[in-house]
Parts: sequence; structure tokens; C-alpha cells
Amino acid sequence: MGSEKTNQRWAAFARDTNETKIQLALNLDGGDFPPDTDSRLLSSISDGHASQSSKSQTISVNTGIGFLDHMLHALAKHAGWSLALACKGDLHIDDHHTAEDCCIALGYAFATALGSASGLARFGSAYAPLDEALSRAVVDLSNRPFSVVELGLKREKIGDLSCEMIPHCLQSFAQSARVTLHVDCLRGQNDHHRAESAFKALAVAIRQATTRIPGKEGEVPSTKGTLSV
Repeated sequence: MGSEKTNQRWAAFARDTNETKIQLALNLDGGDFPPDTDSRLLSSISDGHASQSSKSQTISVNTGIGFLDHMLHALAKHAGWSLALACKGDLHIDDHHTAEDCCIALGYAFATALGSASGLARFGSAYAPLDEALSRAVVDLSNRPFSVVELGLKREKIGDLSCEMIPHCLQSFAQSARVTLHVDCLRGQNDHHRAESAFKALAVAIRQATTRIPGKEGEVPSTKGTLSV
């Protein structure tokens, strides 16, 4: 294999439980999905409200919760991912299992696709505004899952997504992705803007943290010499 060829950072799987049935495919660098992507997922990629296709990315998110679709779409777009995610959840109960499980699944796919942090920047930080709202996100590919999320949301719901679930989604992602993240909304009056700016800031921070550093191939970005334990 030539030096110009880099390993694909992608993952695809299905996660079926009594509460949710999820199919997911992720490519951290955009472009195509893995060859083992679930056929049910490929057939569901469409021009829905959280779908977008360009020469560098394909994004299709359908969780059954419109605002969650919107947030995951924004996360994928600004992180530079190709992402397809479909979920059938027990929304007749409430939004908890669906929102939580989608973010657990996304975190697991992220960790699987990323593999080793060798040769990567490891740390990422970003600010993202949305009109009057401003959020900050800081990410460490630490393999030590931890999260602090302070969004200051005041509404009970945004669309059909409970506001209490929005920080919980980020916490669930961090736990499953095995990353440390701190996400804070610093100001803003509109809860939609506060939440969206937070997801966009996280996306840009993740994109920075997962960047390959030329000349650092195979080097572990840690004084310990390992991030595996």
C-alpha cells in the first residue's frame, strides 16, 4: 500500500433492542459508507428534512424526533462526516430511549471508526455562534469518557425533543465514544439557537481533534505513551 493511501475511518452496524432499532453508518472523513452498511439503511437514504448530499458528504438522519435529526445533521455536517442513521423507537412512551440510544450508537460508531488516536491532534476546541447565541466546545480523544455540558436551556421541549435530553444526548455520546468533552453555551436568549450553536461548536472541535498530523504517523499523543488504557 502506498504512502498516499490512508486507512478508512468508518463503521457500520445495527443495534436492535426492545426499545429501539437503529441502523447506522459513519465515515469520519466524509465520502462513501462502508461496504457492510445495512441494506435497510441504504434504502432509506432520501431527501428528507435532515438529508444532504454533496461531493464530499452524504448525510441522512431519521430518528423520528425532528429536532434531534436537526442537531445530528448539524453535527455531521460541520464535523465533515458522512452519516446515515435510521431509528424506530418507542416514541409512544416518550423521547428518552430513542434520543439516548441514537447517541450511544453514534458514539460507539465514532470510537470504532476512529480506532487509535495515534497520529491525531487529540485535542480540539471551537466556538460557534448562531445569531445571539454563542457556544464553546472542548474535546479530548482521551479514551476516558467524561462530559460536562451546560447549555442553560429553559424550555420544556424544542419541537418533540425534551430539553433535558439535549445535554443527556451529548453525555451519552461522550460515554460511548470514550472521549472527554466540555460543552458550554455562553450566551443566548433562544433555546433553539443555544442548542444548535452547541452542536456546531462540538462538531468543529471534533473535526480538529480527529485531524491527522503530518509527520506524526504512528505517534501516540500522550506523555504516557498510550491512550489505550
